[in-house]
Amino acid sequence: MVVHESRGHKDSSLRPGNRPGGLIVHEGRLDQEMPNVLRDRFFDRCEKKKTDRAFEFCRRSATESEVMIAFLEGVLEEALPTQIVVNVHGVGYHVMIPLSSFDRLSTPGTRVKILTHLVVREDSHVLYGFGTSEERDLFKLLMHHVSGVGPKLALAILSGMKVEIFKAAVVSADIAAISRISGVGKKTAERVVLELKDRVGVAAEWEAASAANAPGERDQNIHDAVLALISLGYKQLEAHKAIKRALSDATGTVPAEELIRMALKILA
Repeated sequence: MVVHESRGHKDSSLRPGNRPGGLIVHEGRLDQEMPNVLRDRFFDRCEKKKTDRAFEFCRRSATESEVMIAFLEGVLEEALPTQIVVNVHGVGYHVMIPLSSFDRLSTPGTRVKILTHLVVREDSHVLYGFGTSEERDLFKLLMHHVSGVGPKLALAILSGMKVEIFKAAVVSADIAAISRISGVGKKTAERVVLELKDRVGVAAEWEAASAANAPGERDQNIHDAVLALISLGYKQLEAHKAIKRALSDATGTVPAEELIRMALKILA
């Protein structure tokens, strides 16, 4: 491109020191004759178009890449209540997990297979892991269909309630039980119930699943004991650890009240 002055000169070329009244842009030698300011503006427009296309590509890629890693199978190198590291052929994958999945893990050094869901953000790629497909399905359902619920809160919900108990709470609109989960308030619990029950087929399917797979007495007692400890001010992780330790010292089915007393002694 070449910039010409629109007045006076026979060849209309810009000369040093001229202050043209109007500028006309023609095809020609861009690098030699185009002023820096106009060239910068031209490239800014080009770069903006390229950037817009790049962001659009990234958005499509982010959606597609969520299903790139379906599971990991390897050696469990590290295991913490909220995160693990899995060694797959010499590569260590850091995976965030709910407490419900942690309870089913074997000891470090053994082989493990964990289902995963990859969440891509502008500044991070985070793997979330689950012990069962039901946990992963609920995680994705919460993230994609409940406004205001992201990966962190979806993981907290899975940590605070077993899948079967959560389904039963949604079907029965038990907002009080859901709101007692750490990080979930009353408004969020109401939104979870409202938006999941509005999902076509979800409520009916869950109602049937809740009737067929209702939590047993032991699971219900554990759940009630954990919620009771949380309501007393203990953190969710502390409550789970204390109940798990109390169960290791007990035999048979322990009533929720007894579990709470045993846990309080451990936490004292």
